[in-house]
Amino acid sequence: MNQASETTGIRRVNYYSRNFSKWVLLSVLVGCFVGGAATLFGHILLYVNDFRNAHSQIVWLLPFAGPVIVFLYRISGSVNPRGTNLVIEAARSEENLPSRMAPLIFISTILTHLCGGSAGREGAALQLGGSLGQLLGDGLQIEDHSRNIMVMCGMSAGFSALFGTPIAAAIFPLGLASIGMIYYTALVPCTVSSLIAYGIALQFGLHPERFALADTDPELLLMLRVALLAILCAVVSILMCAVLHKTGSLFQSIFPNPYLRIIIGGSLVCLGAVLFGHDYLGAGMHLIERAVAEGYAVPAAFLLKMIFTAVTLGSGYKGGEIVPTLFVGATFGCTAGGLLGISPSLAAALSMIAVFCGVTNCPVVSLLLAFELFGFAAPEYFLLAVAISYMLSGYRSLYSAQKIVHPKTEFAQLHRSTH
Repeated sequence: MNQASETTGIRRVNYYSRNFSKWVLLSVLVGCFVGGAATLFGHILLYVNDFRNAHSQIVWLLPFAGPVIVFLYRISGSVNPRGTNLVIEAARSEENLPSRMAPLIFISTILTHLCGGSAGREGAALQLGGSLGQLLGDGLQIEDHSRNIMVMCGMSAGFSALFGTPIAAAIFPLGLASIGMIYYTALVPCTVSSLIAYGIALQFGLHPERFALADTDPELLLMLRVALLAILCAVVSILMCAVLHKTGSLFQSIFPNPYLRIIIGGSLVCLGAVLFGHDYLGAGMHLIERAVAEGYAVPAAFLLKMIFTAVTLGSGYKGGEIVPTLFVGATFGCTAGGLLGISPSLAAALSMIAVFCGVTNCPVVSLLLAFELFGFAAPEYFLLAVAISYMLSGYRSLYSAQKIVHPKTEFAQLHRSTH
């Protein structure tokens, strides 16, 4: 009996050792492959954004860049591209990602940013990374039941390289697909891929986003004010999800022709730039930095960014939703914080994370993101803001492919889609 138990124990050790070695090797390959591609992507985006800022008149080319994006997707056979939603489904199941997704999102996001579309880059990083992760898995003939882990590794690597938050990036794909459940099976592979990609990005000069924020000791009255701010952030996150989804549906119903739809959308963004200035074009990181560092934002900035982003993405341009979400949160927090008696800088930081949590339904990732971006300043306030925003934001999401496994308010299982 003892000999049988010893033999079983040896077999288990051998199994886990082989499995560990296999996934470390594969995740290193994914980290190098995706990290290199994402770093190149990041440098090109920095260049085109600098070029657009130096030549503001290029925004008038946005209505002409739109049909090029539609044409590229059409000739590749992607008539109704599902973008990040398809990647999320591939991470949760054995959904197949087309290899053409990587070059398409690469080129179309660059065109969108070059000509002033209001979009981020991290959503594109999830698509780029997930697609390249599966492409590498297919090339290595990885078994089907492991393919979704390769997709998650690619998502972690792409997000980590572009945004410079390897800890949050490692966990993000694990909890993004199913609300209330984390896929710990992929924890080691995603961690390794994220760290490798982060190291490559640093090595080749892609600097991470970091914000200086003064630490604040816990105080009961301030806690109550932060709780109220978090409630408002939950409302803002619901509004943002609704505006983005409704705008996309409205564009498709009014302009069924994708070429006309994207031309109209690009023209509206150009009109908006004339009326409200160029601050709401591109990702808008400079206004996020100003909101946190200086505690200043135009009161209507969060609404304007929401509308600019909804028109850009809803009409067919490509890019991410995450940096616009951080923009909306930071600028809203600046304004609301002043009214609630909270330091505008602290309120901007808290609202960035709270709104991000509300639109992604990822509280653990949101907290890790706060620690990486703000250097573990005011952790108790971030925890409170994240918890309240997660619970009160309901089942809205930027990504309709997210599945609600466990409800937010009771111990039960609930398998339904977000909206």
